[in-house]
Amino acid sequence: MHITGDHAELVVGGRLDVRSAADARLALHRAVDSGEGDLVLDLSGLEAWDATGLGVIMGAHRRAGRLGRRLVLRDVPPRMHRVLVAARLHRILTIAS
Repeated sequence: MHITGDHAELVVGGRLDVRSAADARLALHRAVDSGEGDLVLDLSGLEAWDATGLGVIMGAHRRAGRLGRRLVLRDVPPRMHRVLVAARLHRILTIAS
């Protein structure tokens, strides 16, 4: 898993799973805490995520909301989008086309 970008846009690639969750959480919290406005997560390079990785995304979403920001998921791979729909998280998270 790798995350690159600044406080306004992050590109997430690789696998977001139990092994990478701590590093991802830290990077996302730093980005949320240090910026203003929307935080865009470009997920086009994300190969897979597990429940822990999804929990990291949801935690960042809640943290952003508490700070008056919005977490926006962009270029969600189709397989992962289906998971969000099945879990009805597409109603909670902001997903850009």
